[in-house]
Amino acid sequence: MKKAFLALAVIGVMTCGLSGCRDAQSSAPASGASETASSTAETSAAVDDAPDYSQKTCWYQIPDITKDVDTFFIYPTEYLATNEDDPDYASLDNPEMLDGVRDVDHRFMASVYEDATNVFIPYYRQASMRVQIDAWKKTGDIRNALKNNSPYADITAALDYYFENYNGGRPFILASHSQGSGISLLVLENYFKEHADYYKRMAAAYVIGFSVTKDELEANPHLKFATGESDAGVIVSWNTEGPKNVESNAPNAAVRPNAVSINPLNWKLDDSYAPASENLGSLVLNEETGETEIGDVGADAQVVPERGVIVTNADYEPMTGMPEVFGPQSFHNGDYIFYYNNIKDNVAKRIATYQSAAK
Repeated sequence: MKKAFLALAVIGVMTCGLSGCRDAQSSAPASGASETASSTAETSAAVDDAPDYSQKTCWYQIPDITKDVDTFFIYPTEYLATNEDDPDYASLDNPEMLDGVRDVDHRFMASVYEDATNVFIPYYRQASMRVQIDAWKKTGDIRNALKNNSPYADITAALDYYFENYNGGRPFILASHSQGSGISLLVLENYFKEHADYYKRMAAAYVIGFSVTKDELEANPHLKFATGESDAGVIVSWNTEGPKNVESNAPNAAVRPNAVSINPLNWKLDDSYAPASENLGSLVLNEETGETEIGDVGADAQVVPERGVIVTNADYEPMTGMPEVFGPQSFHNGDYIFYYNNIKDNVAKRIATYQSAAK
């Protein structure tokens, strides 16, 4: 039986005034999280206002420090801008974005890092679905809507504040999905090239739901892609599709030429098939209780090297509504949840490798 999941309004092609950040919406933190954006701020947000990350309302989550490693998580697109007069970029008080961060991105994605790390999640003025699709159609890369605009600028400002005020010298994981992973790649290529002192403390980067390409790796020798299940200081990435996308070589805004994916079940780069029996558990929504639980959707995995994706036969509804953008059978909505427990297990292994090498 197909398992239901909250609709992800995401694309990898998915405030603050001078005195504060935004009229924040309250959110329920995960266990161990001490501070989330409160609902008491009275400053109205404007798209042009840059976040002040010294204000706690500019963060969805600032956790209690209970672990030796942090995660800095960049969430995917939740702001669609379906009306023609909607701004291209969300203000930090955009309700569509805030609801998505709380109900989908934290619950179904960022939570996977919370067993092993302290998870920090900044708000940022993300690009709308519409403006990313426009950039993809015109240039072939949704990042052209990100790099010279508020998404990248906000995240680098959040990273500056995080490293200077919250990190305390701990190792960290950079994690993301979709639009967030497009930003993560820009961070890896540019920000960490300029901040090598920070970069050497990166245990791993989980750049999921947007392609990392061989060309980018060759052009940035400081970046290394994962080659196995436990190497540290590396990039871990994949895009998940069904057979129809692969067989038709369907256009997919999250998949770029010369992409590289690693298999999240056997952690290999070749086309070795990993059956669903190697899946430690997917995260599914119990429709009766409204709670998440670990279940089985038959999510196997096999790398398709020539396309640079993972193909799966999961018993699950693919993305719907935009086949011209994602193809007829994209599992962009399953990148995290299909392999949830395998990701959780893998995070612990890469941290252990990093910590062992640091001794």
